[in-house]
Amino acid sequence: MADEQEAALKEQLAEAGARLVSQKSLIRQLKADGAPGEQVAAEVNKMKEVQAEVDALQAQISGPVFDRDGFDDVILRRMIVVPSFEIHGGTSGFFDYGPVGCALKDNIVNEWKKHFVLRERMLQLEGTCLTSEPVLKTSGHVDRFVDLMVKDDATGVCYRADKMLEDHIENLISADPGMDKEKKEELELIYRQADAYSPDELHELISERFKIVAPDTGNPLSKPFPFNLMFQTTIGPEGHNRGFLRPETAQGIFVNFKRLLEYNNGRTPFASAQVGLGFRNEINPRNGLLRVREFCMAEIEHFVHPDEKDHPRFHEVEDVVLTLFPQDNQLTTGRLVEMTAGKAVADGVINNQTLAYFMVRTHLFMKKIGIDLKKLRFRQHLKTEMAHYACDCWDAEIKLSYGWTECVGHADRACYDLKVHSEATKVDLRASRPLDPPQNVEYAKVEANKKIMGKEFKRDSPAIIAYIGETLPVDEACAIGEKLAAGEKVDVEVDGKTFTLTSEMMKVSRATKTVHEERFFCSVIEPSFGIGRLVHSVLEHTFDMRGEELVKEKGKVDRTLFKFPPVVAPIKCAVLPLLRKEPQEKLAETITETLVDAGVYATCDTSGTLIGRKYARMDEIGVPFAITVDVQTLEDGSVTLRERDSQEQVRIPEVDRAVSTVTALCSSRLEWAKVVEEYGLLSSA
Repeated sequence: MADEQEAALKEQLAEAGARLVSQKSLIRQLKADGAPGEQVAAEVNKMKEVQAEVDALQAQISGPVFDRDGFDDVILRRMIVVPSFEIHGGTSGFFDYGPVGCALKDNIVNEWKKHFVLRERMLQLEGTCLTSEPVLKTSGHVDRFVDLMVKDDATGVCYRADKMLEDHIENLISADPGMDKEKKEELELIYRQADAYSPDELHELISERFKIVAPDTGNPLSKPFPFNLMFQTTIGPEGHNRGFLRPETAQGIFVNFKRLLEYNNGRTPFASAQVGLGFRNEINPRNGLLRVREFCMAEIEHFVHPDEKDHPRFHEVEDVVLTLFPQDNQLTTGRLVEMTAGKAVADGVINNQTLAYFMVRTHLFMKKIGIDLKKLRFRQHLKTEMAHYACDCWDAEIKLSYGWTECVGHADRACYDLKVHSEATKVDLRASRPLDPPQNVEYAKVEANKKIMGKEFKRDSPAIIAYIGETLPVDEACAIGEKLAAGEKVDVEVDGKTFTLTSEMMKVSRATKTVHEERFFCSVIEPSFGIGRLVHSVLEHTFDMRGEELVKEKGKVDRTLFKFPPVVAPIKCAVLPLLRKEPQEKLAETITETLVDAGVYATCDTSGTLIGRKYARMDEIGVPFAITVDVQTLEDGSVTLRERDSQEQVRIPEVDRAVSTVTALCSSRLEWAKVVEEYGLLSSA
């Protein structure tokens, strides 16, 4: 829906909402005044008409109401995703994938690897889930990987502070369709900034302004305070070596950067990718796979020169239109913007070509796996959300029945990660490239009296010399040298320790040298995919219901189905004998084996169920194609092939041709329309 159309509908909704509020007030007044029943009834009928108008406008804006009960029923009944440890009462935030869910997840991951790893020739890595403390201390996770939490003052039950605020604002807006436009826009702005507020700002909003209380008890809430989301453990029997279950896979790539660079023959740019589990001790796990404590991630770390972030293949994607939600719009109009990737980079909306390139590649991947692109947007992080070192960050958000949900993060992390790991370990994690021609550069020449420094600073002496001569900018290092030459004492902080330097310890002067290669810390462009959230999104966006008249059943019933694209469908083809007779069943099993040998995940249903019910059973788990073996098959070798979404059928004269057709359809080398064109439409089922 275009922004202008949506804005017009929202204005109509506001006007209708105001009339609804006015009509309800009138009815209350009539009842209070003891008005005749006929008069009250007439006004109630008018109120119902206005309510219907409000409901219709809301449906136009938000689309059809998603049948979550029907969705949840089929997810559990067909064991697509189920709660973990269910027979023991379960534990929130943990889920198991059943046969269909597991295959769907695997297919999404495999398609991700083809789309990104294979296409971009990335270097794959598989690191450990358990990570030692120094790694995560260096990355900042031990100190800063937190969410703000509030507690019920009486019971101690914990809630995530920003989500409490978001839920309260959603309830305020939905409860008052006639809300003043300016007030609604103000609330929506607060909602969009909920996860960017400081603890004090959240406290003012939760306790002072909105007076939000614990939802289960109505008790007051504590002030927001940080809660570290990592699961802690000890490594080894002594209990001295602290470790954590990794909150992200990225750190495993950063600490292996030196070896990856060597494997790539020292060349940059290059990318490394990793698929694996991540763990976060979520405060309030909820909404199924959308907020869990153990989850699958697929992350890419693209290493590039910090001053050269153009992408050699950007021209291939620069004309692709993206739906963007930039910072300024979030803080003002709240409107989305559609523009090409090329224009977004040229206008400075997206920081650089490489970041935009991966955003487009994500956009194309979403389309491939079945995400409705009308419900996909890229939201830019507000300045208060971004880490201090980040250049630009965009989240790919998908509109679900729970609202807009972040599923992929795209971040330009600058040089931060490699720098901090290099400083902590004293391992050089810089890349290099030859300079042609060589360049004359200024540097800080340090002449240290190692005997005096060694006596005073012992093992810290080399680190101090390296800090002055290599880490500090030339001007700052030379300024220290000038103070020392003037007889002043200078304090420097290295590795968290403070050292006092004197003129006897070192001299620092400005000098020039010829450099034949440039050494630099790579900037990192990171797309990070939440696979569980993508699985849920594909399930929601492909879920559908069709009404059917059923024989021997009264009336019309809704059949649920998943319209998975064949490329990610858990089962690609069903082989169904029309009758439960040995010749048909035997041939159906043979066809199934032939499909499996061709690399097609197929299943055979030899139950005595009517063919219509077999189709419905397969539709319910998203099987896109079905081959039916009937009496004619035994006579001439032909079979029917049914397509799930249209329920159309064609008759293919040979089994081998049917198998090759299904194989081509499942690999996206052939479209159903071409099959119908070649064989002719047989019937609808």
